[in-house]
Amino acid sequence: MENKTLLITGGTGSFGNAVLNRFLHTDHFSEIRIFSRDEKKQDDMRNQLKNDKLKFYIGDVRDYNSVERAMHGVDYVFHAAALKQVPSCEFFPLEATKTNVFGTQNVIDAATANKVLKVICLSTDKAAYPINAMGISKALMEKVAIAASRNTKDTTVCLTRYGNVMGSRGSVIPLFLKQIKNDEPITITDPNMTRFLMSLEEAVELVLFAFEHGNSGDLFVNKAPAGTIGDLAQALKEICQADNEIKIIGTRHGEKLYETLCTREEMVKAEDMGNFYRIPADNRDLNYAKYFSKGKKDVSVIEDYHSHNTLQQDVEGMKHLLLQLPLIRKEVFGENVAQMPG
Repeated sequence: MENKTLLITGGTGSFGNAVLNRFLHTDHFSEIRIFSRDEKKQDDMRNQLKNDKLKFYIGDVRDYNSVERAMHGVDYVFHAAALKQVPSCEFFPLEATKTNVFGTQNVIDAATANKVLKVICLSTDKAAYPINAMGISKALMEKVAIAASRNTKDTTVCLTRYGNVMGSRGSVIPLFLKQIKNDEPITITDPNMTRFLMSLEEAVELVLFAFEHGNSGDLFVNKAPAGTIGDLAQALKEICQADNEIKIIGTRHGEKLYETLCTREEMVKAEDMGNFYRIPADNRDLNYAKYFSKGKKDVSVIEDYHSHNTLQQDVEGMKHLLLQLPLIRKEVFGENVAQMPG
């Protein structure tokens, strides 16, 4: 990575900030380019970090020309730009499609045209068996990336898929903390609903693992523990020494009881790499008989990898994970801990 240039699309978000925190003061990457639409976030980042290694590009992944200009001289791309709020994508599914699907194709096309060495596309557990517009657009994004990987000669295209990042913008942990602070009831959709528990640092580790080990078309998933929303709320109450009422409001539109990181079709061919699964691309050619006339018996007897059957954390386990989060250490204990902007 020395004397190489990295481009991060959507680079002013939580993931981009975490990558900068990891690499900005090392010899890795001689230049890191931040590509995004939001000039204010870019200006805030520029003034906060004041580092000559950083270069800022205003643009939109929907606009191929702006992506292509930013791609000149780039060696590696972390593609994090996306519309990812479930309700907004549900109301504006075409906007989600433009950014998540067509935007990804633009990034891959521009990378290929400029002979970028490797592109890592970030996906979500909601892309496995998707039931909402955000998940559907991300699932199609994965298909676009894998299809492109079959035809890129000089550029390796691979993907990562991970669950909700603890403490990230729009997640339940900041919401629960706000409700506890304001002495309001903690609103829970379903106490038995499970979610994967992953830190922002682990999300970066997953992308770096794909960066190091990925072949074109590979999808990487990290093995993560999970827990129930009810236990998460109880763990936060105990950490904050609060006695807020817990109010169950019912499952909202587009929510699942549990999230899937690997479908059973993917688990059949998944390679266990310790803390990660590597799922190679489906490289069948356009011989349709391979799709419709032949099958695999293994698919019928293997399980998905989801948040109900992974390692489960109880309340004490949740507290241990939560106490490591910068958000908790700052908001609950007042520590002077740098937090990643949303």
